[in-house]
Amino acid sequence: MDVRLVQLLGSFVAARNQYALARLEYALRHPEEPAPPVIDRLPEASERALREDWPRLETQLGDGLAFAAVLERRRRDGGRDDPTARYVQATLQELDQYARAIRWVLTVTET
Repeated sequence: MDVRLVQLLGSFVAARNQYALARLEYALRHPEEPAPPVIDRLPEASERALREDWPRLETQLGDGLAFAAVLERRRRDGGRDDPTARYVQATLQELDQYARAIRWVLTVTET
């Protein structure tokens, strides 16, 4: 496996673990609201797992980013400043950056 992918996957996994914690904190603080969407773990750091499972994770990340956009609109529309919402947004933004880099490496190495 490409060294860049291994490093990016390690970073993605760490950010995904932070997101799992952010989801939990948000859900505990806002039990009346839907929790942020789940982003599954990559079952293993292998090329096969990337080919088979990565598209699903990208879709889940898209759902998470849509959730973050709703949180941002609420804040801009006069909602209170919520540290758990900011934590969810920050971890999703970090995941998105790693996911874009992973997609780029996958695209470049496929050709």
